[in-house]
Amino acid sequence: MSQRHEFVILASQPGINFRQLCRRFQISVKTGYKWRRRYQAGGVAALADQSRRPKHSPTRCAPERVALVVALRQAQPTWGGRKLRRRLQDLRHAGVPAASTCTAILRRAQLLDPAAGAAHRPMQRFERAQPNELWQMDFKGHFATQAGPRCHPLTVLDDHSRFNLVLAAEANETAATVQAALTQAFARYGLPETLLCDNGPPWGCAEPVCPHTSLTVWLLRLGVRVRHGRPYHPQTQGKEERFHRTLRTDLLTQHTWRDLAHCAAEFPRFRQTYNCERPHEALAGATPATRYRPSPRSAPAVLPPIDYPADMTVQRLRAGGFLTFGGQTWYVGRAFAGLPIGLRPSAQTDGQWEVCFCHHRLGWLDLTMPRLPKHTLRSIYHPASSTI
Repeated sequence: MSQRHEFVILASQPGINFRQLCRRFQISVKTGYKWRRRYQAGGVAALADQSRRPKHSPTRCAPERVALVVALRQAQPTWGGRKLRRRLQDLRHAGVPAASTCTAILRRAQLLDPAAGAAHRPMQRFERAQPNELWQMDFKGHFATQAGPRCHPLTVLDDHSRFNLVLAAEANETAATVQAALTQAFARYGLPETLLCDNGPPWGCAEPVCPHTSLTVWLLRLGVRVRHGRPYHPQTQGKEERFHRTLRTDLLTQHTWRDLAHCAAEFPRFRQTYNCERPHEALAGATPATRYRPSPRSAPAVLPPIDYPADMTVQRLRAGGFLTFGGQTWYVGRAFAGLPIGLRPSAQTDGQWEVCFCHHRLGWLDLTMPRLPKHTLRSIYHPASSTI
């Protein structure tokens, strides 16, 4: 303002070279004339910056549409412009504004956190081709309730559709608790081909030489393969991690939780919104429910018997999960103790035997390796290593 005031005073002097004065103040001649006109009309106050907002905007979003966007955002405070637009379209509202307009409406209403928007970065996504090819399973970090018991949210997500199959408020993280929740999910949605989980209990084994637990053995008997993510690499279960972030921001931080019954009452409401109403960015704005379909593989009422083809040698494991074969003792895992194991010679390598449980290959026996000292065992999962 002081430079503008100085300029207009000098520009008002008689005999001044106006164009030269503009060059020295590093402004255009057009701007110089504009400031001089304002000063002559309104004095120093007229030199202040004026709004460039047009007096009439025929394409401006109608107030009732602005109100729709703001109301939906207030109901879903973590949704951005794209999700809001898609949800309004799904609700059959006419004249829904563009996603960028929805974002601008939120910004004008001061409903956006600039720091939160700057933190998001695009990522490369991978997904299975069909529903039920892979389910991801994990516990969300447990939290306290006012009544005392901690809530342990158990979640299961379909990799292809991001459909949330299980969201259970559990009191613990035992194998029996997970098995009961999965039994209900299998009864409603059928069996997946593979379940992906981390290496922690109850699906991860504390023994470094065996990846299986009683829970994963139960899944193998049902015909469900079990995979474990790389240790200390939570990005292997990136979809579960992302779902947990949404669960935390949209639900867990929005309540003061009284007890497990309160959690069990609120979790289904969030699950309904997530699966059937909330547009998903990775699904081009569709909801997970529109991408998911139940598995054609129904869960059996009772565990099927363990049968093997006639060309396999069958041995029942000893207590402790040990197998003696070919004059050597091998460790299969405590979770398989007392269960029959199938053995079949390799068609490619002499002396190697494939170790199977039901229809799943567990590992290999290599009878060509030197014998180990007494009371020393080899693991079928890592035949070259040994354990005492």
